[in-house]
Amino acid sequence: MKTTTNSLVAKAKGFAVPAGAAATLLLTASFLLGRGTAQTAASDPPPLNTSTLSPLISVDNAVEAIAARITPAVVTVYVTAKASPDQGEQQNGGGFGGIPPQDLPPGFRFFFGPGNGQGQQQQPQYEHAVGSGVIISPDGYIITNHHVVDGATQIKVTLDDRRIFPARVVGIDKLNDLAIIKINATDLPTATWGDSTRLKPGETVLAFGNPFGSFEFSVTRGIVSAVNRANPYETNRRTPGDFIQTDAAINPGNSGGPLVDSYGRVVGIDTFIISDSGSFAGAGFAIPSQIAEASANQIIKTGTVRHGYLGISIEDVTPENASFFDVPNASGAIVGEVTPGSPADQGGMKRGDVVREINGRTIDNASALQVTVSEMAPGTPIHLDVLRDGKPVTLNVTVGEFHANGEQAENGESGQSQHARLGMSVQNLTPDLRQQLNVPTNIQGVAIQSVRSGSGADAAGLAPGNVIMQVNRHPVTSAEEFVNQIHAIPAGKNILLLVWSQGGTGYVVVQPNENGSNNSQ
Repeated sequence: MKTTTNSLVAKAKGFAVPAGAAATLLLTASFLLGRGTAQTAASDPPPLNTSTLSPLISVDNAVEAIAARITPAVVTVYVTAKASPDQGEQQNGGGFGGIPPQDLPPGFRFFFGPGNGQGQQQQPQYEHAVGSGVIISPDGYIITNHHVVDGATQIKVTLDDRRIFPARVVGIDKLNDLAIIKINATDLPTATWGDSTRLKPGETVLAFGNPFGSFEFSVTRGIVSAVNRANPYETNRRTPGDFIQTDAAINPGNSGGPLVDSYGRVVGIDTFIISDSGSFAGAGFAIPSQIAEASANQIIKTGTVRHGYLGISIEDVTPENASFFDVPNASGAIVGEVTPGSPADQGGMKRGDVVREINGRTIDNASALQVTVSEMAPGTPIHLDVLRDGKPVTLNVTVGEFHANGEQAENGESGQSQHARLGMSVQNLTPDLRQQLNVPTNIQGVAIQSVRSGSGADAAGLAPGNVIMQVNRHPVTSAEEFVNQIHAIPAGKNILLLVWSQGGTGYVVVQPNENGSNNSQ
């Protein structure tokens, strides 16, 4: 007898009663059972019928119709990639927008495994991955994520009807983590693009794909949790945001699958999750169709994608920093840095400008500006409406072309100072320190040497190695000048710092520790 059966029998024996008490129990049980039956009859729920269930049935029918329409256009993407042991995890350059594989969300490090060289001749290692994709043309063009096919030596695609085709990469958009692959087939079922700019939080969406690489052609249902989510990867701030957040379950293997609205139109391409476990935890993210469709069209037409570029670092206007820039509300994008010789520099843009409109289109935040410019063709003339010290200025700029470039540096002075009011110590940038921190030559200021735990600087996210370039919009050239400028700010006032770090340049508002003493050494 099975263990579960024995357990049930043992529980039944525990309720045995003496034979002499059986009649009494029977009468009592009958009385109680009769009362229970009468009470139950009086409170019976109404019968389930078509009229009662019609709202739920209508929803089910709609979802079934969408699933039947979209599933034939969804594919499983099987990838074989060669990983060189001596290069380990670094060989493929990074999954999402050039980010190192170890920085990807758990579950999306598809084929980045460590090497296992033991002093012997190292042999290439082959690893396998499974992702998703969606057919966007009858002649076999399929959109997926770049991180799904990155480094692939062989790609195979399985259709819903179980046919298998070899595929080739037509082109990639590494910045947006998109790729187009092609199979030799005709008369294929396709999915149509929707307009992601019309999405609203609360809308029903369906996510299609192959979770965990084992559950092909799955569909999950949820809602749009939020739109216009910023890029969460501070290590690569040039990667555009504008992501769609959804609670429709997305898991490893769903990458590259479509996110579909209630009309059966593709409004996004599933790309990553935020999760401590590596599995879905209620927050999945998709690249909006506004970006994905434009990228796909360029790749199919030319084999590549050209992104617009201004040459600035930007951040959001917030309720905390708005007053420092004389901005009437927390809307717009603050220019933290202008690259010398860039299109923005040639167009007269300056650090501290607040971009409010592009060609008459309102810019609500830094992500909106980044996405808008990124999707523009290089060479496009634009009109930027900015606030400069609270005054409106119109700039005419010609959009350049984005290229990934590195920067290096040298030069500087010596000296250091400590400031208890902010809870940190700073020092001048010596040539050795510049080299150690890899600070570009165009960055001038003082380097943070240490930050006291629990201080205002700590609360603002400042860290050793950051470079303070300005205090309340005034340049800083030495540690002594930094202290003097802090001394000149009245007690009780927040302080705006322009700070450079490895991720770029941005403004930080610091609330000082007013009970601290000021001293230098």
